[in-house]
Amino acid sequence: MLLWDDVNRYAEHANPEPEIRVFKSDDEWKALLTPEQYRVARQKGTERAFSSDMCNMFEPGIYACVCCSTMLFDSTNKFQSGTGWPSFTQPVKSNAIAYHADKSYGMERIEAVCNACGAHLGHVFPDGPEPSGLRYCINAVVLKKVIR
Repeated sequence: MLLWDDVNRYAEHANPEPEIRVFKSDDEWKALLTPEQYRVARQKGTERAFSSDMCNMFEPGIYACVCCSTMLFDSTNKFQSGTGWPSFTQPVKSNAIAYHADKSYGMERIEAVCNACGAHLGHVFPDGPEPSGLRYCINAVVLKKVIR
């Protein structure tokens, strides 16, 4: 189980090696994604809070990266945070997500990205439920649900 200290260590030093790496040109990403998916995933955007029904979806399944189909989160680790974005306590594997210090907009946060393709997913915070205490606050537009 990943804890806040692990996330900080990854963000400050080195992320775990991904199982695969996916590289595409900017034009290939634009052809693959909708304009909103491209803006959020490839340009580090943020979707409007409460703009997706995914916050209230808790059916069994896996959430994958919309860019490269890497499995990122399991619905068993999803919870209702009330923030307006889907929230999870853990990734499916410790190397599914990469972490980067984000000091934009006058804040200090840790950005969560797909470790395979580098898609911006959202941020991770230390205010989630126990036992991990983590809250992965993820843009719904960068996730696709895969039925188990």
